[in-house]
Parts: sequence; C-alpha cells; structure tokens
Amino acid sequence: MKTILRSLLLSSLLFPAPALLAADTVPADTWHPQSLGMAIGYMLIFAAIGIAAAIISFKIFDKCTPGNLQKEIVENKNIAAAIIGAAVILGVCIIIAAAMVG
Repeated sequence: MKTILRSLLLSSLLFPAPALLAADTVPADTWHPQSLGMAIGYMLIFAAIGIAAAIISFKIFDKCTPGNLQKEIVENKNIAAAIIGAAVILGVCIIIAAAMVG
C-alpha cells in the first residue's frame, strides 16, 4: 500500500496534468485593445500622458539649471540652449516610449 501511495505521489509531482489543463482554460486578461476604437482610445491616452510628461520634465530641467532656458531660446536665440532643451525632451520621450512598449 505504501508503494502505491508513493508512486501516486511521485507521479502527481512529475506530471501535474490538472494544472496543465487548467492553464489552457483560463482566459488571459490583458490590457491590449480588442477593437479599433479601444486602440485609438489607448493611443490618445498614452499620447496625452507622454506630451504632459515631456513638458513637465522640460520645466523641471529648466528650474534645475541656472538662468531661464526658455528665455535663452526664445528671446536670445541661443542655439546651444535649444539643442540642450531638445536633448532633454528627446531623452524623456525615449524613456516614456520604452515604458509604454514594455
């Protein structure tokens, strides 16, 4: 009797058939869109969040640097300041895009 119980226990550990069958029947809950309307809605939400995050990060970077970066770009036509501002915005946008894809 003990050998039968051991063999059943061993077989249940080696071949967990109920767990494998249960994994096939459970529907996958995802956030992926199920229709074109949902895809467009998600795109608009992600775009709004991305644009807001890019603007906020530029403003934070402007506060952390000496002087007014926006004034340097607009009034003084400083090309170097514009390149720095563009690099900050592009860097943040790459990070946001990677977060949305991943």
